[in-house]
Amino acid sequence: MKQMSKFPVSVFFFLLPLTLCAQSADKPNILLFLVDDMGTQDTSVPFNYDSDDQPVISELNRIYRTPNMEKLAKNARLFTQAHAYSVCSPTRISLITGLNAPRHKVTQWTHPKTYKSEPGAIKTKTLKNPGWAVKGLPENIPTLPALLKQSGYTTLFAGKAHFGPDDTPNGDPKNIGFDINIAGFGGGGPGSYWGKYNYSANHRSGDHVWDVPGLEKYHGTDTFLTEAITIEMNQAIENAVSENKPFFAYMSHYAVHAPFLYPDARFAQNYPQLKGNALAFATLIEGMDKSLGDMIEKLHDLGVAEETLIIFYSDNGSANPMGSKPLRGIKGSRHEGGTRVPLMVAWAKSNPDNRFQKRLPVKQGTREDALVACTDFMPTILKIAGAKHPNPESLDGFDISPYFSGQDAKRPQEFLVHFPHAHRNNLFSTFIRSDWKVIYSYASMDWELYNLKEDPYELRNLAKEFPERLQSMAGHMIAELDKNEASYPVSVETGEPVKPIR
Repeated sequence: MKQMSKFPVSVFFFLLPLTLCAQSADKPNILLFLVDDMGTQDTSVPFNYDSDDQPVISELNRIYRTPNMEKLAKNARLFTQAHAYSVCSPTRISLITGLNAPRHKVTQWTHPKTYKSEPGAIKTKTLKNPGWAVKGLPENIPTLPALLKQSGYTTLFAGKAHFGPDDTPNGDPKNIGFDINIAGFGGGGPGSYWGKYNYSANHRSGDHVWDVPGLEKYHGTDTFLTEAITIEMNQAIENAVSENKPFFAYMSHYAVHAPFLYPDARFAQNYPQLKGNALAFATLIEGMDKSLGDMIEKLHDLGVAEETLIIFYSDNGSANPMGSKPLRGIKGSRHEGGTRVPLMVAWAKSNPDNRFQKRLPVKQGTREDALVACTDFMPTILKIAGAKHPNPESLDGFDISPYFSGQDAKRPQEFLVHFPHAHRNNLFSTFIRSDWKVIYSYASMDWELYNLKEDPYELRNLAKEFPERLQSMAGHMIAELDKNEASYPVSVETGEPVKPIR
């Protein structure tokens, strides 16, 4: 079984070689554009295809205006089977460590201020949460930004961090390898999106727990939060370019996370059919899309668009107040609506003669149907950047960069989700293997089985019809959980871990 490498993050800051400038001159820029709580239906770009190879454009797809995502898709390799964990912190930790959530133990979202307060529900009538990494990112393991920094990159962070509570080092992205932190803290959402309320919930609740830090110059203004962090990140990128260094820009939007109390006035008139939370959500989507367009425009203005690879991704399934049909379930769910997310990869400006694009050509305007997941970002980005991991055998993710060019990355078509928590009374584990998906619900001790190729919307539970297949898939899932030393829910009555019952 793979072991987590004991390699202090702080060590990386003292390993920068004397030949840094020479090393960094031949590296592409990387913009990781991460959206919060966005599912595949929350865009005008279709991510679902039917058996006849035709795009499935849902009612929700028809609502949203995302012209910059559409432009990006024309130059991109679009992934139809991209997955994340069902809530945010597990995905974000896996993304920068390359480790499965059951192994790094951040299986729930972390508290914004203190690890002494466990977020969400603690227990149901019969089960309580296991021990898990309430402090967030485990200590003494290499992180993606620290490794890129060591390799000569300027590492920039903006927006939602959520790597751990503020009373741990993980609350500040600069402590895990980022040179610059813009508005990131331990919180998973903003108190407000409105500058006139100082991006705080204080005006409505007297609460400062979710205050977004570091944007004081926008306080009391009409600047929407999405716009403010875009302006600041664009300036940080301009500074990095002026220093003639490659950059890794982790643009992590608070959008489209709740609260849905504040429609973005710039876009509200575009949705006369919506009101309330649904209207606020739609304007958050369009504001996020404008940010994407503004950042691509900035890369063009700086003359580095050809040298910048864009990776567009979301940290979990949709929190859309209107749901995520035709997918079943939303954020936090054991079904596909909780874990299926949009993923696109493209050069900001296509030029097949560019030296970086010759090394990594992206097959434009095409799609990839292979399963990929958040654990794959660490090895993939390190490969693209020419950076090294001190213990690559310890990683759970795979280098999926061959998929960008339409080649086979030979990634096992498997993905394990483990959520042993009472959040929404929804304790579960799921496992996808090729076309099949198995689900176990710990509270009810029920199994579900779906053929995702024939039934992508999980409408027909085949557990009773295919008992042998169920036994096989259950066995594979339990083996994966044990291999990752998963922490199981605990019986309220006995205090013992409760494993799946076959």
